[in-house]
Amino acid sequence: MKIIVQNIAIEYRDDGAGKVMLFLHGWQDNLHTFDDLASFLSSKNRVIRLDLPGFGKSEIPGKAWDLDDYVQFVGNFIKKLNLQVYVFIGHSFGGRIIIKGLAEKNFQVRKIVLIGSAGITKKSIIRSSIFKIFVKFGGLITYVPPLIFWREKLRKKIYRFIKSDYLGAGALKETFLKIISEDLSNSAKRITIPALLIWGASDTVTPLSDGKQLAKLISSSELKAINRAGHFVHREKPEEVGKLIQEFL
Repeated sequence: MKIIVQNIAIEYRDDGAGKVMLFLHGWQDNLHTFDDLASFLSSKNRVIRLDLPGFGKSEIPGKAWDLDDYVQFVGNFIKKLNLQVYVFIGHSFGGRIIIKGLAEKNFQVRKIVLIGSAGITKKSIIRSSIFKIFVKFGGLITYVPPLIFWREKLRKKIYRFIKSDYLGAGALKETFLKIISEDLSNSAKRITIPALLIWGASDTVTPLSDGKQLAKLISSSELKAINRAGHFVHREKPEEVGKLIQEFL
């Protein structure tokens, strides 16, 4: 389905009936990342998923957005559909939006589920700072002979080494740099509603140590780690994740 929010055409899905569950996907992902999980949960709940602006089949914003822009957009999406959201469920980048939105009191929900959420560890901030320095100066270095002949391969290897999504960000590269620059540790401390944190024990993008740190910051949270699962634990173990969410609700 399509809807216009802030003059941007947005793709979304609306399945089931009951308490409203709003799903927010991760960076370079789309609403279909939650297909299996939605099928499991929509029998007893109203499950709404959307492609965030710039991803999937939704239009790209006319300018580079920061995290506050995405928070404002989600709030306007909720108003446009006249939703009373009971629980937010966010993966990775989607978790960033939820944490910031709740801390700034832009969202009114009863509970949240954060799956491999990003944005709150010192290690991530240090890595992001190193990456931004490389983006600014590293490109110039690769123009020096003989590095210029391997410039593209060298850039890709460096991006993979620091686990960055920058290379594939396309038109959202400036947005990506804005998003990763914000530490949400203080925002997480301001969350007071019940929070379920679900992590893949083998997650290498947002490691389990990030989840443990987030659990310490959110006073009313509980952390569940799933063995033999990585960053996309909701796709790798949808039934197990779905059962954890049902028990939490």
